[in-house]
Amino acid sequence: MNNKTKSRALFFVLFILTGLSACRKDDTPTPGDKLPNQTEQGLYLLCQGTFGSSNAAIDYYDFEKDSMYLNVFNKANPEIVKGLGDVGNDLGIYGSKMYIVVNNSNKIEVVDAHSVKRIKKIDFPQGRYITFYDGKAFATSSKGYVAIIDTTSLTIIDTIKVGSNPEQLAVANQKLYVANSGGFNFPHYDSTLSVIDLQTNEEIKKIDVGINVTNVVANQDGDLYAIAKGNYSDIPANLYSIDTQADTVIKTFNISATNMTMSGNKLYVYQYAFDYNTNQNTKSYMLINTQNNDVISQHFIASNIEQQINIPFGITIQPNNRHIYISAAKDYTSPGNLYHLDQDGNLIWKVKTDVNPSKVIFLFQ
Repeated sequence: MNNKTKSRALFFVLFILTGLSACRKDDTPTPGDKLPNQTEQGLYLLCQGTFGSSNAAIDYYDFEKDSMYLNVFNKANPEIVKGLGDVGNDLGIYGSKMYIVVNNSNKIEVVDAHSVKRIKKIDFPQGRYITFYDGKAFATSSKGYVAIIDTTSLTIIDTIKVGSNPEQLAVANQKLYVANSGGFNFPHYDSTLSVIDLQTNEEIKKIDVGINVTNVVANQDGDLYAIAKGNYSDIPANLYSIDTQADTVIKTFNISATNMTMSGNKLYVYQYAFDYNTNQNTKSYMLINTQNNDVISQHFIASNIEQQINIPFGITIQPNNRHIYISAAKDYTSPGNLYHLDQDGNLIWKVKTDVNPSKVIFLFQ
């Protein structure tokens, strides 16, 4: 198998994935029960599962009980055939509801954010990511559009055509930025961010970034950062900074980034990639000050933790204390792990999760 064929095969697996029962204490809730300790904060963890296996899951960590509860969606909704479904791609909380985008099951599950009981299933083909603004949810579909969902009626009220195979999206300066990957069009990737005016819900511009744009986040000042994954062969991934006033790229970092998250004005970036020149996986964890775009640290987690993490699959920063949460896959088919680190990158705890853990969101009282 030549390098081009290998890179295409590897990309397909990673694109589908990104696009067990275990507890730290043996007190797993019974099916249909409300989650424990609803008045205290906890976190939800989306586990993508394995493509074609209908084993996507939502796990819940209770901070007060110091316990992880696995597969809570299925336990809260035992009547739903095949449970959460096939490939959980994204989730978010808006108001009292949690929205779960399930890619290969072609749906968005809307549940009560505390009990995880289904409120409504929204049919949505090839869903990827979701964000919220001014009473509406905005969700990308690999079909090439963004759906606008009214968060009261829970219906799709409009769609906006964007680029090819849109992925993540972020709001800054009353505009919605959508990463267009073109990931299913190998080797003819897209390379743009769509800019949508949120007053008119119309695409007003495309910003040329780099091929295969997948990730986009905004900091608290409205500055934007995007990752373009390259072609997984001779064109490497890269990180870019975008000025949302002029809607132009203002810096190319020459950092082979895989995923990132923003906390205030700090950008946490990690790289996990296969180097075809050395036939080895490479990993790095960088911290960037987005006020001056300087790299603060090349290793924001302790070296012994870096060695433990097999396949980093997601990263989130806790707002009130800047603790770091890294979800890690094992081999894409087995249960993974969630690592909770302090703000200096030292391990506080590690817990087993369902298959392919990815995104963490926090539940507050």
